[in-house]
Amino acid sequence: MDLLDIDRPTDHLNDRPTALERAPDKRRRDPLRLALAPAHEARGLSGLDGVHLMHDALPELDLEDVSLEARLFGQAARTPFYVTGLATGRTDAATLNRRLARACARRGWAMGVGLQRRPASGPDELPGAADAWQRLRDAAPGLALIVSLGLSQVASAPLPLLRRMLQSTEAQALAVHLNPLQECLQADGMPQFRGGLAALRETCAALGVPVVLKESGCGFSPRTLARLQGLDLGALDVGGLGGTHWGRIEGARAEEGSLPALVAGTFADWGESTVGSVRAATRLLPDVELWASGGVRSGLDAAKLVALGAERVGYAKPALQAALWGDAALDDWMARQEQELRIALFCSGAATPAELRRLHAGALA
Repeated sequence: MDLLDIDRPTDHLNDRPTALERAPDKRRRDPLRLALAPAHEARGLSGLDGVHLMHDALPELDLEDVSLEARLFGQAARTPFYVTGLATGRTDAATLNRRLARACARRGWAMGVGLQRRPASGPDELPGAADAWQRLRDAAPGLALIVSLGLSQVASAPLPLLRRMLQSTEAQALAVHLNPLQECLQADGMPQFRGGLAALRETCAALGVPVVLKESGCGFSPRTLARLQGLDLGALDVGGLGGTHWGRIEGARAEEGSLPALVAGTFADWGESTVGSVRAATRLLPDVELWASGGVRSGLDAAKLVALGAERVGYAKPALQAALWGDAALDDWMARQEQELRIALFCSGAATPAELRRLHAGALA
C-alpha cells in the first residue's frame, strides 16, 4: 500500500506527502508506512464506542466560556492533548517531528518523541543526537517535549547517561515504553524484561525529572497496575488496545510465511482495551496522573476519556497522517480536535476538562 492511497485528512489539494516518499530505502520506510495502514489498527477494540457522555440540554454557560486548560505534571497547560512519539534518527522522521513540534508548540499540545536504540547505548552516541535535538528545539521553542525509551534501554543505561540525554534534549519528562509483544516479534527485539520493575523504581526515584510509564498499544491489566502501586510515577499513559497495533506491524514486516509472521497473526487482537485500562487505572492508581491513548480518533473520543478520568489524551496515527499533508493540514486537524472537545464539554455542561471529570465521576465506572 502506497502512502498516496491513504485517505487525506483535509482538502488541501496543493499539499503532497513528500517526507516519506523521498526515502530511498523501503525497509527503513516500513514502520512509518505500515503504521498508517488500516489493517494494522485494532479498530473497534478500544471500548470508546460503549462510553456515553450525559447530554445537558440546558448548560449554564456559553460556548466561549469553555476552556481546554488542563494540567501537565501538576502545572497549567493550554490543552489536554499530546502527540505520542515518533522515532528519530532518519531524515523523514526528523522532518515530520519538526513539523509536529512547531504545531504542538503553537497550539499548546505536548509532544512525545521516540529514540532509536543507539542514543542510550553509550556516551559516544550523545553528541550527534544532541545536534538533532537542538534542531528540533530551534524549530519549536517552548515545546513541552517528552522523550521515550524502551524499558530494556532504560534498565541497561546508567542513570548519568539518561540525565545527560534529557539535558541535551531539554525534555520535560522521560517516557518509558513497554512493548513486550512487539519485542517478541521484532527481528532485533529485546524481550528481556526481568528486573524491569526494580529498574523502574530506581529510575523514578533518582532521575530527577518525571517518568511517564507508557504501553505501546496493548494496554494495562489490573494485575499489572497493582504491581505499579508505590512507584513515584510522573504519569501513566495506558496506550490501550484499539489503535495502531505493533504486533500486526511486526508481522507485516516479517518475511511472508515466516514464523514471526504466522505468530503475529495469532496475536493480532492481543491486549487490554483503552477504556478498560483507564477504568482500572483510576481505581488502582488514583494518585497517579493518568494519560490515555490508543484508538483516539476525535475530540469526542478525547472527551470520553477525560470523563473517565484521563488528565491528558494522546494521538499517534491521526497526527502522523495529518502531518504528512503539510503544516496547514496538520493545523486544521488539530483545530478540529480542539473544537470537538470544546463542544463535547459545552453539551455536557462542563466549562473545563476537570469539571467534566467531576460531573461524570462514578457514573462511567
